Amino acid sequence: MLDEIKLVSCYRMGQQKGDSEELEEWLPNSNEGKPKGRRQRGTDETGEKKKVTKRVAKPKEPKPKAERKPRAARVPKVKKEKTNTKQQTEDAVLPKPELQQYVAVKEEASHNRLSINLSSNNAGDMPDECPSSSQHVPKVKKEEPDDSFTFDEPAQKKQKTTNSAQGRPIKLKSGNSCVEDLQMNWDPIQVLAEKSGVEQWVCANIVQLFQEENTIPFMVRYRKELINHMDADAVRDVQLTLEELRSVAKKSRSVSQTLKKEGVLTSELEMALKNCTTADEIDHVYAPYKKGSKLSKARRAKELGLEPAALALLQEPQKLDLQSSIQPNTKGLSTLDEVATGVQEILADMIAKDKETLTYVQSLCDRSSVTVHSSVSKTALKEQQPQQGNQKSKPKDIAKFSLYTDFTCDVQRIQHHQTLAINRGENLKILTVKVNIPDRVKNDFCRWCINVRWRPQGFARPELMTILKNAVEDSYKRFILPFLSRGYRSKLTASAEKESIAMFVRNLRQRLLMCPVRGKVIMGVDPGFHHGCKIAILSPTSQILHTDVVYLHGPAKHKEAEKLNLIFSPHSCPTIVIGNGKACRETEAFFTDLIKQRFFKPLDVSYCITDEAGASIYSVSPEAVKEMPDMDPNLRSAVSIGRRVQDPLAELIKIDPKHIGIGTYQHDVSQSLLRAALDGVVQECVSFVGVDINICSETLMRHIAGLNAGRARSIMEWKEKNGPFLNREQLKLVKGLGPKSFQQCAGFIRINPETVRSDLPPPTGGNDDLKAPLKQTAEKKKGKGSGSISNQFNPLDQTCIHPESYSIALRFLSQIGGSLDQMGSAGLRQGIESSLKSRGLDVLAKSLDTTPETLQLIVDGLTQPPGFDIRQDFEQADFKREIVSMNDLHDGMVVTGRVTNTALFGAFVDIGVGRSGLIPKRFITPDKLPVDQRQRSLALGPGERVEVRVINVDHQRNRITLDLIRVLR
Repeated sequence: MLDEIKLVSCYRMGQQKGDSEELEEWLPNSNEGKPKGRRQRGTDETGEKKKVTKRVAKPKEPKPKAERKPRAARVPKVKKEKTNTKQQTEDAVLPKPELQQYVAVKEEASHNRLSINLSSNNAGDMPDECPSSSQHVPKVKKEEPDDSFTFDEPAQKKQKTTNSAQGRPIKLKSGNSCVEDLQMNWDPIQVLAEKSGVEQWVCANIVQLFQEENTIPFMVRYRKELINHMDADAVRDVQLTLEELRSVAKKSRSVSQTLKKEGVLTSELEMALKNCTTADEIDHVYAPYKKGSKLSKARRAKELGLEPAALALLQEPQKLDLQSSIQPNTKGLSTLDEVATGVQEILADMIAKDKETLTYVQSLCDRSSVTVHSSVSKTALKEQQPQQGNQKSKPKDIAKFSLYTDFTCDVQRIQHHQTLAINRGENLKILTVKVNIPDRVKNDFCRWCINVRWRPQGFARPELMTILKNAVEDSYKRFILPFLSRGYRSKLTASAEKESIAMFVRNLRQRLLMCPVRGKVIMGVDPGFHHGCKIAILSPTSQILHTDVVYLHGPAKHKEAEKLNLIFSPHSCPTIVIGNGKACRETEAFFTDLIKQRFFKPLDVSYCITDEAGASIYSVSPEAVKEMPDMDPNLRSAVSIGRRVQDPLAELIKIDPKHIGIGTYQHDVSQSLLRAALDGVVQECVSFVGVDINICSETLMRHIAGLNAGRARSIMEWKEKNGPFLNREQLKLVKGLGPKSFQQCAGFIRINPETVRSDLPPPTGGNDDLKAPLKQTAEKKKGKGSGSISNQFNPLDQTCIHPESYSIALRFLSQIGGSLDQMGSAGLRQGIESSLKSRGLDVLAKSLDTTPETLQLIVDGLTQPPGFDIRQDFEQADFKREIVSMNDLHDGMVVTGRVTNTALFGAFVDIGVGRSGLIPKRFITPDKLPVDQRQRSLALGPGERVEVRVINVDHQRNRITLDLIRVLR
């Protein structure tokens, strides 16, 4: 099936390329190195063999076949290299910076004229007869792939499929917008696979699933076999890469239209634009034609008619006479020097635009030590001189970047946080950043250009060679060197931003999935000095029981303590949650003294400290005003702080993720990418945890996969009009909730028996509950079908099993002799385990005509106890009764703590002394981590309990340095 996809893609590429003879120089001979026994399908020019394939809708296919016949002359070049099917398959997945095409193993002979054989691309074979920028590009592809360096990035998410028998490709539909609408000379699926590190059939499936409007949580949970068991982060990376490719194609078309309107678009230029796979490549191709660009001198020289002279210098130097081009009354041609300068400008332009030249100089840089250097800018130094007025704050800004005022690091070794730091300093005009490329690169480059790539095809007089030498040096200095510097900076920044966003995502996920504290009355405390400590008593279900303000740090604190005791007693509140803002340590000390004195007896009171980041912003938000309309904003903060411990997910999703206090350099990365990633992980967490549709808030509901603000509002309106939902099927009655939305959200919505109406007819507990649905009496939405909707509770609606698998679940229960009323019981669990052990998961799945992944999900849903929460295996807030300080710490002391935040340079740990300590990145090594965390970058996240050793306590700077011993489970 995938071979058909590849053939269709290759046909389109061949059709697009057949319009220009220049294509001959961009594509190497694909017949090289192919087994002769397979040549008959690819070399038959009559088109008879093409009828064997299923490309009926492509009647123009023989046309490009006939045009490619002259390519056979290149076959002898690589006959000496032995190739086999395995090698050809490896070639097919190697990264190629130019044309990106499929090379199918079974069908390669039928379209080998369009494949790219890297084995023949030797840098030493590059001819030097002609300076055309399009003649020798394929010759150096192997020497310089796109991703020439990784900047110490983590390994790509290459997904293993060798042992994944369940994973199978799906056939892309005709008219696929990804493959056809991009209208580029490369295959989007192959380029997507190369850039993301995911196999091609998986990429094809993911593209198809996205085009069918599937959400990432739905794909990860219910379509595992199609995405090869990838996690949400990996799928999100593929999605972002796909969007980048679409933006590249869109930009290529936009540039082509602009050049066409200006009348400068040629077939070669259009082909070069369609060959680009990154925005940087498009920018470089388009740069000479931008209005007001630096290459205007070359265009002016061309307008003066000096282009033939520049070409003659390269092709027929012995016949070139620059004296004949002198025109005394024309500016730019009045003297011999002006003519020589014009020719030099044109040659410099040609060199800077030549793809092979750029590839070669990049390869020289990759073999050299390229460094990034930052220093204090002249502007900052000038503003630092006067120490009066409002200039006094400037030296403080410079002090913040003291590590980077004279910083030099190799581009291969620079850390991500260092890149973001120098970028921030540069944006603030405090630092000047420069990419240093060794002079050896320039010398080798100039020598190669003059003697190889741009060597004249004949005898050139010394004055002509001087013009060529000056053109090469000028091109390197004015165009190529800035281009290389921009490339290094952009790659470093993109890599650092990607890792920073990934850090945000990991931190946010672990913060959202912290285990809730259920069944306790909690008092949330927003600490303060002059304005008092705001308190809120919350019931086990987060209902507000009491709010007040107490002044714990004034002269009447003993009276306030008695007031607290009167508040605690009637509500039997054993738990205090203190925000970590201003006056946190003093408030903590106050409660610690009361607890030591057993002031609240007979209550056994304990407390914890939680991050209050974003609570103040939330307290004045429209969402908080709607939820608590008559409450003072300061008291709303106390409510939010308490609820963050009771149910972190339900409370934190109300706050903009950027304000939760996770990650670093959030203002220095792409805000659109950060927002998309954080919104995606919120949707993922809410969906995987699941929500009870009858009691969850509208804010929480809108983050469920398949729902949005409008659909969540419609669901709330339906509940207000018709009462609680009795089963998932009733969601189909909600206005605006179509079949696709229902498919995406149904598996993540729970209908728990405790929250439905008490007058609901009880389920019989047998498997017939789903076979004889009763007719829904509630009013149906207009436009829906006339089919019946049950008003009976379905036990499967409280599980993670998707409604599309209910029939399979019932058949599975029948096979093992179980029933729905046994769900979550030990007896049913034993029966399922016995059946799986005797027959095996694969055999059972085959007998039920489903996939092992779906059956495993059914098994999980049937065996999990009612009210199961995936967060119960995650860390919970730490409660304590006493306090320690930094004075109690000493070097070598071993303590336990909890990770509060992770950054690109290390992890911050709260060890209970009022100041978080830092575990530098160099101390977080794989041998100290659990096996399941060793593949993650940095491998620590908020909420994890760790055992650490104190390395250094700096009282003057209020800093604690820690060493990781182990992660506690």
